[in-house]
Amino acid sequence: MNDIIIQGMAANNQVRFYSCYSKELVETARQYHNTSPVATAALGRLLTAGAMMGSMCKNADDVLTIQIQCSGPIKGLTVTANAKAQVKGYVNNPTVILPPSPKGKLDVGAALDLGVLSVIKDIGLKEPYIGQSNLVSGEIAEDLTYYYATSEQIPTSVALGVLMEKNNTVKHAGGFIIQLMPFAEEQIISDLETRLKDYSSITGLMDKGITPKQMMEQIFEGYDINYSSEITPTYHCDCSKERVYRAVMSISKKDIEEMINDGQPIQVECHFCNKKYTFNPEELKNGPVSK
Repeated sequence: MNDIIIQGMAANNQVRFYSCYSKELVETARQYHNTSPVATAALGRLLTAGAMMGSMCKNADDVLTIQIQCSGPIKGLTVTANAKAQVKGYVNNPTVILPPSPKGKLDVGAALDLGVLSVIKDIGLKEPYIGQSNLVSGEIAEDLTYYYATSEQIPTSVALGVLMEKNNTVKHAGGFIIQLMPFAEEQIISDLETRLKDYSSITGLMDKGITPKQMMEQIFEGYDINYSSEITPTYHCDCSKERVYRAVMSISKKDIEEMINDGQPIQVECHFCNKKYTFNPEELKNGPVSK
């Protein structure tokens, strides 16, 4: 199954949905960051959500960032996405190891514990939009469901899952976001609540070969479905020496002068892809030379 996000409307346009398969995306992130299984699951869930939420952006230049600051041993996560479902991310502690949850699954909730989820939307306005909500479970899907309800007042159901192989590579990853439109009738609201409550594990469905489109057809069985678009989510880091230089220049002038006077090159690593950039004192003083 190839990575894909399908978008559409259902139930006479009363519901919109985004359904995603993201195995390659999450596996690419795992390889970049050499994450432990529970860190892969946490980052994979947030990357999958970020890809779908990024694809909701209306303009090509829009950028969406999801940040989780938490008290758990993973220490936090950051994911950035754009309208093309190009996404990148990292965890603050990629090597965190925890025992399985009481259900025998990777314990993402314990890895995050208490914290705050922030969604930052840079949509070309003078200031970015920032919405926040507390973590309710640390499992990420439930936290995003709560975020949409409290911060954006959009009734939403989020499901996310990452299934690992025994060799700790990614076997399956994916999820969906289902949102009620303001004019949704009580019947479809009640019906969806019942269907989603009884919906089985999303990773279990993916392991049976159920595609994102088939998931939506199961959930909306008996209702009309209109698919509007398909897009391929990808892990994409757009770092460059010039971008990293601008980040270095954002620190204090005193620190920059000390690095220049030290006379030694410095090395800076990109958080998102771990690529290393070296700046000699002359470059620190005058900027990198474009090649």
